Amino acid sequence: MRTALLQSSGRPGSTVENLKVLDEAAGRAAAAGAGLLAAPEMFLTGYAIGDDIGRLAEPADGDSADAIADIAGRHGLAIAYGYPERHAGTVYNSAQLISADGTRLANYRKTHLFGCFEREHFAPGEQPVVQAELNGLRVGLMICYDVEFPENVRAHALAGTDLLVVPTAQMHPFQFVAESMIPVRAFENQMYVAYVNRVGREGEFEFVGLTTLAGPDGVARGRAGRGAELVLADVDPVLLAASREANPYLKDRRPGLYGPLV
Repeated sequence: MRTALLQSSGRPGSTVENLKVLDEAAGRAAAAGAGLLAAPEMFLTGYAIGDDIGRLAEPADGDSADAIADIAGRHGLAIAYGYPERHAGTVYNSAQLISADGTRLANYRKTHLFGCFEREHFAPGEQPVVQAELNGLRVGLMICYDVEFPENVRAHALAGTDLLVVPTAQMHPFQFVAESMIPVRAFENQMYVAYVNRVGREGEFEFVGLTTLAGPDGVARGRAGRGAELVLADVDPVLLAASREANPYLKDRRPGLYGPLV
């Protein structure tokens, strides 16, 4: 499945403008044959927007979800995106996957909040593994800091995730995560990992770009620079199956030894 990763910060504070950016990117991705377009963490509203997070937060089935379902349907591809989710009076840092026919396939709430900013504005999610079937692949969702915990990604591997989509807001000076950690996560868990970042300065944060799609062999199939960019790369189920057959990590685990870790 050709996968398009939208490295962009859109226009922080404007849901309307960010939907326009997403629509334009979906058109380019579809023209290139992509079956999935993924956008960064909090793409719908912007990340460093302070109290506007609460003002702009929407339910998972809100107006913006409907608008993105329309974009997905018009362009004929699935879309994963980050947004602030309001549910029962609580705001979560969430990511949602919508299919090419407009169906909401999966909604994930970030489980590991990073720093004082996120802890001030969001509640943590409690469900570590969220998946959906898409074009013959089992797609999992995770957000930014979550992928830096090896237990999280291993849980997805044990649950059969083929492609882990990680909308992120990775900031300076932690670019080693995109450069080094993401390919290692893909290799040690025998999956594809799509890590799609924001870019440029936003409030107090400087986002480093470096959006990456890494394969189960630890090789980056696509990698962005530091500017706005649409990265295209393929997720190959044949290569994935062969890699899993050749790599013994998951088969050679000894879970009985790991109890003290938790």
